[in-house]
Amino acid sequence: MFKKVSILVVALMVCALSLSGANTASAAAAWPKEKPFTMLIPFATGGGTDFNARLVAKIMSDILGVRVNCINRTGGQGVVGHTAIAKGTPDGYTIGDIECELNMMHWAGLTDLTYKDLTPIALIVSMGGSVIVNEKSPYKNMKDLVAAIKKNPGKLKASGSSQGGMWHLCTAGMLQAEGLKASDVVWVPNDGAAPSLQDLAAGGLDFVVCTPNEADPLVTAKKVRPLAVVSKTRHIDWPNIPTLKEATGSDWLLDSWSGIAAPAGISDEMKKNLGDAIKKVWETKEFQDTMKKAGKNLQFLGPDEFKEFLKQMDENYGKVMKSVGIAK
Repeated sequence: MFKKVSILVVALMVCALSLSGANTASAAAAWPKEKPFTMLIPFATGGGTDFNARLVAKIMSDILGVRVNCINRTGGQGVVGHTAIAKGTPDGYTIGDIECELNMMHWAGLTDLTYKDLTPIALIVSMGGSVIVNEKSPYKNMKDLVAAIKKNPGKLKASGSSQGGMWHLCTAGMLQAEGLKASDVVWVPNDGAAPSLQDLAAGGLDFVVCTPNEADPLVTAKKVRPLAVVSKTRHIDWPNIPTLKEATGSDWLLDSWSGIAAPAGISDEMKKNLGDAIKKVWETKEFQDTMKKAGKNLQFLGPDEFKEFLKQMDENYGKVMKSVGIAK
């Protein structure tokens, strides 16, 4: 009798496990359900982040046949929105747009949140900087510029952002990768790329670091000239301009990137589902054409590769923010 009961118990356990596996497979097959997605956006309506997120949401809705509701959660220089994404319900129906500020906020002492507190899903845009000189500059390439800085420490002037801004950090890291100090170039604080480029064209600066699309109008007008792009790949609109690595051998990167993430604790199954969905969005002609028209440099990385990318960016931001004295 005992033997028969034992056999029955084992059989029931095997059956239960089989049903559990079937239910998991069924759940995967049923995704997405007749349930709307939520796309959290950590910056205000009308900005670049909002543009990226709403385009992804629109095309994702078209592909999956399920509504994607966009919600802007602003505040704290991105802290509020990124935190909301990290703490969302990890069921595969809450996602959000994450930005390079995620790599800066914790180093600046604004939050304890890091990329480790979210589930990276996909990198969709990676906009590195570019090194721009006056059209009449004696520096014909990056090696010329680096040699001049080494020969005349503290003499050359550069700009592209405020003190401690994105392009100041990019420049400082670029110099450190060449064995130089951030102070070996005089940084002239400016309210963004536009006034910096005007100063460069007028002869008041030796070089500017900014995005290619910000510099392109003056490049086209032959007022300024790009020496290199600080990114993994050449820019789509400047195929003949080398990357920093091609120009100098330096691996330094500090991208202004944009991607999609899910809350912490999401299952591997749902992570894969979302990664596949965002890849389909990224590959559409609508996404490619719209982003390129907006001057975005497109790059796709899936969940695991995106996580490694975030790790590298986080380390680079931390290192350079410490070097210029703005890390807490």
